[in-house]
Amino acid sequence: MRVEIQAEPFGSPITRPMAEAQQAELTERHHGSPGSGAMPSPEYFQPPGGTFLVAYVDGEPAGCGGVGRLDGTVGELRRMYVLPAHRGKGLGRALLAALEDAARELGYTTMRLETGNEAPEALGLYTSGGYAPIPCWGPFATDPKSRCFEKVL
Repeated sequence: MRVEIQAEPFGSPITRPMAEAQQAELTERHHGSPGSGAMPSPEYFQPPGGTFLVAYVDGEPAGCGGVGRLDGTVGELRRMYVLPAHRGKGLGRALLAALEDAARELGYTTMRLETGNEAPEALGLYTSGGYAPIPCWGPFATDPKSRCFEKVL
């Protein structure tokens, strides 16, 4: 398995289908209830405050995720997703490490994220990766499905 991780604009023909698949899967996992965070704009992931990455396995898109700016030193991990056929192979961990490296390059010292309480794989990945639970913010603060985390980079 050859893995390459490259920047790709959010909303492109490569990233849009993965973002839509993620939304559909999360809505299904939460019994038809959509998430409380709106789909971010492509600009959220553009430099100088952000980036969006795609993980390719043997040349095919297999996962994605982005970093955007919450404030001057805090990046927000958004829209991380690995296609079901590529799960359980370490791709999520590799993508998370690349996103953390990108956040550091963007000048962030802390990364925050929100995920759903019906996403045990994501919860396991983030906690094993050093993310600690924090109170949720913004649109996630009152959503009982939301679980928020933070890691000092």
